[in-house]
Amino acid sequence: MTSISKSKSMAARMIALAFVFPVLYLLVLSLADSWIFPQLLPEALTLKRWGTLVGGANNLWGSLLLSLIIAFTVATVSTICGFFTSKHLAYHPNRSLWMRLSYFPFVLSPVIYAAVLYYYFIRLGLSGSIMGVILGQLLIAYPYSVILFSGFWSKRMLHIEKLVQTLGGHRWQTYRRVLLPMAQGLLLVCFFQTFLISWFEYGLTTIIGVGKVQTLTLKVFQYINEASFYNAALSSSLLVLPPIILLYFNKRYLFQKRW
Repeated sequence: MTSISKSKSMAARMIALAFVFPVLYLLVLSLADSWIFPQLLPEALTLKRWGTLVGGANNLWGSLLLSLIIAFTVATVSTICGFFTSKHLAYHPNRSLWMRLSYFPFVLSPVIYAAVLYYYFIRLGLSGSIMGVILGQLLIAYPYSVILFSGFWSKRMLHIEKLVQTLGGHRWQTYRRVLLPMAQGLLLVCFFQTFLISWFEYGLTTIIGVGKVQTLTLKVFQYINEASFYNAALSSSLLVLPPIILLYFNKRYLFQKRW
């Protein structure tokens, strides 16, 4: 029995190491002064690349801040709008039709979807702007949040809402005291998921932003195309940092329910 427990513990550690290893490899590569094949470890470590973040020589700090602003805006708007839109669609007579239409953005790849819509972004003067990239990403994140919230609005929720109104609660009190607390977990999950959709989005941002909106994801691919692997590792280390933080809080909420 003890040997089985030890085997399971060892297997869990090996799996955890397999997940952590790519992140550690990127961190070490970003700190390596020189790391040439077939050397197993870098010759020396240096902080000069991380120091450029403070100096702003490679503009990675600006790309990180820009990506955070875009992802936070997309996640906030799509979560709030998706929550209320999904309610109206859930109780609409043509619910099935509207829900089928909400899947349409996911039929095409983001690159083809952006190429189809690019003409309209030019006509609206949004091509190559931050607002255009945010609007383009909302066209994917917003339907996703509608789909995610569609299962929340059941007949039971409708009966609870009517019960609160029967007892004298007006619409704002119904949302504040009943619906929003009951949907708290799903709201947080939707925010995390839409944040990650925006954070790692590449194809649509490239076409709508026409290379002028330099998010952190675009910086990673730019360094890879330039064969600048050390800078690519540095930008990748920054890229995985917010998802790791969100994963920690997501796990803390979903599995321990401390909030």
